[in-house]
Amino acid sequence: MNFSKSGLVAVSLAALVASGCSTSRFSSMDDQRPAPLQPAPAGQVSSNQLPPPASPGTTDPSQFPTAPANTQVASLPPDGSAPAGASDLSAASVAGVWNASVSGQSCKIATPQTKFGAGFRAGPLHCPAPIDGIKSWNVAGKQLTLYDENGGSLARLYSSGGSKFDGQTSNGQPISLTR
Repeated sequence: MNFSKSGLVAVSLAALVASGCSTSRFSSMDDQRPAPLQPAPAGQVSSNQLPPPASPGTTDPSQFPTAPANTQVASLPPDGSAPAGASDLSAASVAGVWNASVSGQSCKIATPQTKFGAGFRAGPLHCPAPIDGIKSWNVAGKQLTLYDENGGSLARLYSSGGSKFDGQTSNGQPISLTR
């Protein structure tokens, strides 16, 4: 007998297809399908009028939580200069992950040394406004500045020694970073 290679392949393929079609190993799975889910119950929806937003500069401080008694944040001089004892900063000294406290609320801020705009990329994690909008950071002399997506300053901080920074947000809230 003389078989061609293509004929042998065709016969083998036909045998495989025929044997695969006759299997019953998946027929038992039809009995194991879960029952369809019931739709979620629909409840009543109510609506209330929201209070009007506060005008800029007229924020009621009683609406913000206060910092715990053991939290101390250094105040910045009113002229914007660095506080006494603040040290010069480098990007390497700021890079990393920080525990942030903004008016007593805690969150984390990542400050990698990935170039972004005029500084470095930044990533807030579960931070309150306005710090939730941080997109970048940079250092100049003794000052660490956190910026929004448009390059606007969200906060200015200065080293308080060791692994701690203190400062204020653009709207005057105290902010500190610690490791």
